Amino acid sequence: MSAQQTIFVDGEWRKAVSGATREIIDPADAVPFAVVSEGGAEDVDAAVDAARRAFDGGAGAWPRTSTGERAALLRRVAGLLRRDREVLGALESRDAGKTVEEGRVDVDCVADAFAYFADLVTNEGGGRVVDAGSPDVHSVVVHEPVGVCALITPWNYPLLQASWKIAPALAAGNTFVVKPSEITPLSTVALIDLLTEAGLPPGVANMVTGAGDPVGARMSEHPDVDLVSFTGGLASGTKVMTAAAPGVKKVALELGGKNPNVVFADSCATDEGFDTAVDQALNAAFIHSGQVCSAGSRLIVEESLRERFVAELARRAAKIRLGRGTGDGVECGPLVSAGQLAKTEEYVASALAEGAVLRSGGKRPEPTELRPAAGYFYEPTVLDQCHREMRVVREEVFGPVLTVETFRTEDEAVALANDTEYGLAGGVWTADPGRARRVAGRLRHGTVWINDFHPYLPQAEWGGFGKSGIGRELGPAGLAEYREAKHIYQNLAPEPVRWFAG
Repeated sequence: MSAQQTIFVDGEWRKAVSGATREIIDPADAVPFAVVSEGGAEDVDAAVDAARRAFDGGAGAWPRTSTGERAALLRRVAGLLRRDREVLGALESRDAGKTVEEGRVDVDCVADAFAYFADLVTNEGGGRVVDAGSPDVHSVVVHEPVGVCALITPWNYPLLQASWKIAPALAAGNTFVVKPSEITPLSTVALIDLLTEAGLPPGVANMVTGAGDPVGARMSEHPDVDLVSFTGGLASGTKVMTAAAPGVKKVALELGGKNPNVVFADSCATDEGFDTAVDQALNAAFIHSGQVCSAGSRLIVEESLRERFVAELARRAAKIRLGRGTGDGVECGPLVSAGQLAKTEEYVASALAEGAVLRSGGKRPEPTELRPAAGYFYEPTVLDQCHREMRVVREEVFGPVLTVETFRTEDEAVALANDTEYGLAGGVWTADPGRARRVAGRLRHGTVWINDFHPYLPQAEWGGFGKSGIGRELGPAGLAEYREAKHIYQNLAPEPVRWFAG
């Protein structure tokens, strides 16, 4: 394999200054299938310098283009994404381990995000007029781009998470440097190529592939970076915030989750209701092998329903077809890395030692042609009779592991759901509309789904409470993250002030 030049600076692909490279591993068989440049601090400095010049340049610089021009470029990118859907979906599948159908859906969502932010910035007004109480004063609040943005994305949804940052950043008139995860960088490389094909000027988009330390660390602390947007784990997020603090930069963090899926017995009063709730509990926990920040990894089910619900859930979980993401009939792919597999095994072992009851899974599957023995596969796992003192209930596993807790009253259900240091997302299942509104209103989570789990809308903000992060992505607030507000006060009839007698 020849190494790709995956560092993009001022419109050109290049190698790392150090010459270092990294192998990209196929998680389905643990075989390297690509080699990328392994950047460092010097590469970040070059990329930030290019972004700074592209932002601060003259009349033709990106922030001084019209919103119509920026929107047109975003729409061209959306079209190119749809054109390359099959190629990008397969690349995302091989890079991150997810099924190819999940990869295709990701590409669709990415195209929708670019189109949405194109429409949003096109339809904005010219500012908010502020009544100054005088016909001789014109006062207006306008929004301007923040500047150079450092965008750091995770390994589980490389293309999707990059789009949630890049699309609004460009729509608002910013320039950027993006660092994809060192584990899954390839679809972001492809996205940068599409931005160039769409006509984005040199220096506006820049990318440095490499590890969080030194690449992400240097991006976060760099004095010419104005905003840092990070999606990833809590430990890394706190490091990003600490590094950005001396420069008093704008910081947006989308961190972890330990998300409750609360099921009231009345939601399962009919066979159809029961079947739907079980099916959605499986989707909540096991989509992309549970490697989702919003995964419904905590099932909190009413005690009277528990045994019937968990028995059926475990039965179906055991039938989920594991294998290489491009394989026919495969429903769930491998974990992304050997480290993630080992972490998942350790969490399950600790849960069983602490008294959890294994209802399904709990081990690596038998190898087949679709799932080689060397691949990072783990069976979808249901752990019953769990409680809040268990690590597997408190901490983010990021693997195909579902814990089961029970409640008797509505108050107890809310207390259990909120008893977490995170607050990203949660679900409520009930046939009672009043209860649905009450419980959803009391949950301290950034997104609450009622009788559903996992859908998101580009038009709706995505954020979290507690240690799930700060700031917002998607929706108008997502665009606002990449802007600064400026108040312009114009006196149309100025007069001398004469504060002083002389």
